[in-house]
Amino acid sequence: MRASSRNGGRPGFAFLLPYVRTYARPFLAAVFFLSIEATCDLMQPTIMSHLIDRGVAAGDIGVVLSLGATMLLVAALGALGAIARNVISSRVSQSFGTVLRADLYRRIQAFSFSSLDRFESASLITRLTNDVNQVQNFANGLMRIFVKAPLLAIGGIVMAVLLNAPMSVVLLVVVPVVAALIATSLRTSYPLFRRIQVSLDSVNAVMREYLSGVRVVKAFNRFDHEEERFARANGELSLSMTRAMRVMAVFSPLISLSLNLGIAAVLWFGGMRVGSGKMQVGQVVAFVNYMTQILGSLMMLSFIFNMFVRARASAERIAEVFAGETEGERAMPQVDPRPPAQHTAAAGEPAIAAAAAAAASLSTERDGGPARARGWSLGFESVGLRYAEAGEPALKGISFACEAGSTIGIIGSTGSGKTSLVNLIPRFYEVSSGRILVDGRDLKEWEMGPLREGIALVPQHSLLFTGTVLENLLWGKTGASMGEIVAAATAASAHDFVSSFPEGYQTHIGRGGFSVSGGQRQRLAIARALVRRPRILILDDSTSSVDSITEARIRKSLAADLGGTTVLLITQRISSVRGTDLILVLDEGELVGQGSHEELIGSCEVYRDIYRSQVGGREAVHG
Repeated sequence: MRASSRNGGRPGFAFLLPYVRTYARPFLAAVFFLSIEATCDLMQPTIMSHLIDRGVAAGDIGVVLSLGATMLLVAALGALGAIARNVISSRVSQSFGTVLRADLYRRIQAFSFSSLDRFESASLITRLTNDVNQVQNFANGLMRIFVKAPLLAIGGIVMAVLLNAPMSVVLLVVVPVVAALIATSLRTSYPLFRRIQVSLDSVNAVMREYLSGVRVVKAFNRFDHEEERFARANGELSLSMTRAMRVMAVFSPLISLSLNLGIAAVLWFGGMRVGSGKMQVGQVVAFVNYMTQILGSLMMLSFIFNMFVRARASAERIAEVFAGETEGERAMPQVDPRPPAQHTAAAGEPAIAAAAAAAASLSTERDGGPARARGWSLGFESVGLRYAEAGEPALKGISFACEAGSTIGIIGSTGSGKTSLVNLIPRFYEVSSGRILVDGRDLKEWEMGPLREGIALVPQHSLLFTGTVLENLLWGKTGASMGEIVAAATAASAHDFVSSFPEGYQTHIGRGGFSVSGGQRQRLAIARALVRRPRILILDDSTSSVDSITEARIRKSLAADLGGTTVLLITQRISSVRGTDLILVLDEGELVGQGSHEELIGSCEVYRDIYRSQVGGREAVHG
């Protein structure tokens, strides 16, 4: 669902239509009970005027008692209407906010990487929390006071005119003045409240970056720098809020002054008319009450418009997210991070020991056992990539092909385009030119779900999620058996150190995986990928934090256990790519060499330079 663009290119509010249809009936029910409440409020001054003029003034206690009882019944009916309206509005607004937040979260999940690049993480968090709250509060207000205010204003004017038409001239002066003040306040404050949300993004961004890099901040003792950054962002937020509140501080007293002058005018002219016998005291009291209701409802409308301004600014920011480009049909499986029932026993259970034996059996499946997945072939045909239409190309004319089950080594200097190349395979980004063939089919013909179910990626910066070791490994394959878990961990050289933890696979890992070392984090990320038994395995410099002996052991296990899988190995080490079936050499986004180690030593200057820098010397090149 895309929000239409209007108002100078800003997204419209079409994303709200499904919610309007969903909650229309309970909304109308709330408005119905609110109307009952408003009607009862409007009846009270008229009943009271009759009580004063026909009962109190005439000394008729029967009229006083009967009309007093009527006022109590009307008040009770209005109270019941208010209770029903409050219950319905609270339920509807909370449900609306929950569903909108969930839909927005799913929309962000479905974003293409190019859309994610357009939004800062802190901005998305603000839109998912504060902006949704603003829209939710406005929806709640619609069913509580926003509809009631115009009902009281219009109803009060009608009742006041019916009560005493000449006195209603006061309303013809006061109401337009207050309406003009409210309209001016609305136009002035809208851009200021939108700026508040942007400033809030900046504060969240600074805090998020600080918390993510707190170890680096402490290591370099950069607290003063971070305090300055936060002070600037916090000061901008304070300035934005001050400007908005300043507008409110000017217009709110002006509106209150207009209202009070109107009430004073009613008392002045009413007193004169009572003195001349043209109006009764009860009518003056009723007219003052109606005037108070009318002007109070106009004050309420001022508050409503202020909330509307905030909600509108937030709704536009939410609409921008719904208008963002997604990856199309997304059939990704829902991952339940909780382990299956048979996995929930504490570490050290007999199942762990039994599963360790299963690790050895996994390697016997390389001849076509049930866990063996046939790899997918891969072909790049003149592939180019630009992250921005006007930007420099990240990849230029990349062409190569590999058979299913091959291992491809990708090497090159930092910024040469290695990660950009492999990010195209799971369609994190769409190619700008050329095409990619996966298993003989154009990549664009694949649905996202089946494509990514067959691919496992170990990113350059390994990320683990809050939870246990077991829960993190189950991200690779929901419902994997304990044998599969231990087998994958063993292949990734992770089983031994996991078993050494007091709680084993039930050991809790903190946010980002910082409670384990960098090498352990990388090995757990590899194990998570191996649990999937993928058709294509992408290892993006995923052993940079482990020693060469452990890396060699991991590569040996991968060769034994993933004989049917197509593997793409990004690395900075010549020793890691030397034994692969095909080596790709990238330099500044171009494929400057491909072939075996021996072929590239003789034909590719970039590869030779990398080799010399790591092995050293002219003798090494010819050795």
